[in-house]
Amino acid sequence: MIQAMLADMAQQTEAARWLVYACAAKADAGAKNVTKIAAMAKCFATDVAVKVATDAVQVFGGYGFMEDYPIAKYYRDAKILQIYEGTNQVQRIVIARNLIKEASQYDHYNSVIPGEFQDSFGAEKVTANV
Repeated sequence: MIQAMLADMAQQTEAARWLVYACAAKADAGAKNVTKIAAMAKCFATDVAVKVATDAVQVFGGYGFMEDYPIAKYYRDAKILQIYEGTNQVQRIVIARNLIKEASQYDHYNSVIPGEFQDSFGAEKVTANV
């Protein structure tokens, strides 16, 4: 249903926008480390851009592929955003490393997760590299 697709596209775009705003606000406030939220914002916003552009192609049908309409260009532009300035796969690694670093600072993490698993998961390496 086209209406549902349009609603989903609007919701996802707005969510991405607000994540970017949150990242900018944190940086403007002088936060020492915005690495995790910046990676989240870049990854999420570009994934949303590709999904919304893909949905737009579907909404437009055959016209979505024609160069006479801007939809095909929007898709190409959105796709390259996932690659520029660090691929989204790299952004996900950055996010995961930051999450592990944050979790390793809690006593609960250290008491619940066996040391062997922490070592194999790279918690010590992560805290040194992030």
